[in-house]
Amino acid sequence: MSTGRFEIKKDAKGEYRFNLKAGNGQVILSSEGYSAMDGCTNGIESVKKNASDDGRYERKEASNGKFHFNLKAANGQVIGTSQMYADKGGMENGIESVRSNAPGAAVEQL
Repeated sequence: MSTGRFEIKKDAKGEYRFNLKAGNGQVILSSEGYSAMDGCTNGIESVKKNASDDGRYERKEASNGKFHFNLKAANGQVIGTSQMYADKGGMENGIESVRSNAPGAAVEQL
């Protein structure tokens, strides 16, 4: 079974962001921008630590009827946001994918 990986990139504004990708290469969770690499790697560690706790997932429905979720740290801060899903089932599959991929995912800086 191929496992997921975190990819860290510096964006056009000079901020560091990570994406958690599933084994198939699909992005399943994205971070906010961090001003320093340390903040970004701490965010990844927080995702790994919180991914298995179902209570840390905030399930949301957008105004256009699509679904997405946020993964929150123990302090309530959002540490990752999903893509949009057409239905609740897709969102739940996305959560399950984060739960199974994040804890053992490798980290790559691009």
